Amino acid sequence: MRKRFLTVLLLMALANFLLTALAYAQETAKETTATEEVMEGEAIAEVPFEESPQTGGLEMFARKIVGSGLVDLFIQGGFVMYPILLLLIWGIATIIWKIISLSYAKINLKEFLDKLVPLLQEKKYAEATKLCEETKGPVSAIIHNGLLKVDKGIEAVEKAVENAGVIEMAFLEKGFIPLSTTINLAPMFGFFGTIVGMIRAFRDIAAAGEVEPTIVATGIQIALITTAAGLAVAIPMQFFNNMFLGMVDGLVMDMQRGSEKLIETLVEHK
Repeated sequence: MRKRFLTVLLLMALANFLLTALAYAQETAKETTATEEVMEGEAIAEVPFEESPQTGGLEMFARKIVGSGLVDLFIQGGFVMYPILLLLIWGIATIIWKIISLSYAKINLKEFLDKLVPLLQEKKYAEATKLCEETKGPVSAIIHNGLLKVDKGIEAVEKAVENAGVIEMAFLEKGFIPLSTTINLAPMFGFFGTIVGMIRAFRDIAAAGEVEPTIVATGIQIALITTAAGLAVAIPMQFFNNMFLGMVDGLVMDMQRGSEKLIETLVEHK
């Protein structure tokens, strides 16, 4: 129950961070546009944050879920926002899967060893094997593989535990590549959008032949939106990546302690 509550809390915090960051970027851009209108003393023909028409069912659905303001912000950011959105969806899916898998892998090592060690001391290997089969997580998995080789000697048990540990480690390390990819690519796409926006701003200046705030507003808007979006995706992903690394380190320590206790008990009562 506590793990589920923590999972929900973390996901809510992630969603709140993203929405707050994008909303702040939107409000800042609106304030800038309003200031320019006052300075010019006339209505601007092209308002950067004017709501786009609701042309599709997917867009209407998105407006109902996250709000029209964020959808307009996404549209105004240009084509670079689409790969950033894909990275966000990929990262969130990986985070959810990783939280579930690591929560499933974690057990109370002390309680497990308190049940296992007496069985090993009494050489009830069949019952110890059954206990491992009924217990979730990588610790019980590597001990289970070791007990299957107990009749072949300590060296065979150590080899089986080592091989099982390599397999379990590979499973625990899954998901870090998608998170690292999201962390690295999201800001890069954001900076790419910055370059695209600045190119557009200078192109508009060249076409107009003069420098006016209203002329470069659209290009600068794209630059700021994409940069903010890339960072808003990468920052929480980095937080969850570091948190998962800590959880994996804890599981690795449990695996090491469990395997050492298995070998130690078997040697003492062989």
